[in-house]
Amino acid sequence: MSQYFDYLETRSAEQRADAIASVLPQQIAHAQGLAGYGEALSGIESGRIRSVADLARLPVLRKSDLGKAQAAGAPFGGLTTRPASDFAHVFQSPGPIYEPGGDAHDWWRMGRFLNACGIGKGDIVQNCFGYHLTPAGMIFENGARAVGAAVLPAGTGQTELQARAAADIGVTAYAGTPDYLKVILDKAETMGLCLQITKAAVGGGALFPSLRQEYADRGIACLQCYATADLGNIAYESAAQEGLIVDEGVIVEIVTPGTGDPVKPGEVGEVVVTTLNPDYPLIRFATGDLSAVMEGISPCGRTNIRIKGWMGRADQTTKIKGMFVRPEQVAALVARHDEISRARVIASREGEQDLMTVQIEADSGDADCFAGTVAETLKLKGRIQIVAKGSLPNDGKVIEDQRSYD
Repeated sequence: MSQYFDYLETRSAEQRADAIASVLPQQIAHAQGLAGYGEALSGIESGRIRSVADLARLPVLRKSDLGKAQAAGAPFGGLTTRPASDFAHVFQSPGPIYEPGGDAHDWWRMGRFLNACGIGKGDIVQNCFGYHLTPAGMIFENGARAVGAAVLPAGTGQTELQARAAADIGVTAYAGTPDYLKVILDKAETMGLCLQITKAAVGGGALFPSLRQEYADRGIACLQCYATADLGNIAYESAAQEGLIVDEGVIVEIVTPGTGDPVKPGEVGEVVVTTLNPDYPLIRFATGDLSAVMEGISPCGRTNIRIKGWMGRADQTTKIKGMFVRPEQVAALVARHDEISRARVIASREGEQDLMTVQIEADSGDADCFAGTVAETLKLKGRIQIVAKGSLPNDGKVIEDQRSYD
């Protein structure tokens, strides 16, 4: 097996930017022809959207928008370039939300991750992601086929049968959630079975360092990816285990929660993804997850940007004094005053009552001069604290709930 899945992974920044400049206008044009985008992309000259920075001119597409579009009658919300009957699969995720699935070579881009795990021809992958309605099972099966590996479509449950099958057929690799592999390994031990699994490709949950180390102690190299049902693979680990490398088939931005405004390099914000899949051109799709871009490139030699992995949820909507306060309202507060660089709403308790404190980063100013805007945008009155610029934590939070619910 070659060290890299293909040459795209080791391109220079200039080569990658040139490729984006070529394909991105076409993807925007595809999207503009779809009913699901309606007026969202009208008036945009697709030929002028040629870079990651240019994408910031476009609106963000949220999961709630997708749900509303599908509820209007179109199976995929009018966001695919083919009818549902032309896809290999139709999946249902909680909501319900429906996603298309293709069977073309590495349609979900999971092969790149499996290759980074060292999985390829000669391997048998025990695929313990679900095959029922949701797409995870087929996403990883499609990736396994892309790298030439055989698949045991195990799904979830029936652990004793899974352990027996892994031993009998000589499974060499695992795909599934991080913790279920341990269940299989422990069951195999109690059954006196010797397994040959040495590689694990995991996702769909947190891979805690202690669990990764336990697998390493058992001779299993375990790497994780970041993927969603809508987008497929977004980013993945390599053997270097230093952040998640962004996949070559997507463009990732990190934005201030509640907005589409890119954050400064290194700051925590919401992950927004644009796919380069012509069948399903999701443009600036907000994942609702928080992360941050890392400096430099991976020691493994792959040159695309890296993100730090999952760092929380961007939807920090919180009820204070019976009223919901949303991230987009905090963003509106910041936008109303040029002298405000960032703001953070803190929900706490004073006595037996909710208290809202609004911390505002500004060089100077009287808290009272912001009181009217706070009440107007947040629909609540609260304490206002002026803090120095750069003093608020870099954790992506614009709303922090400090109340104890114990």
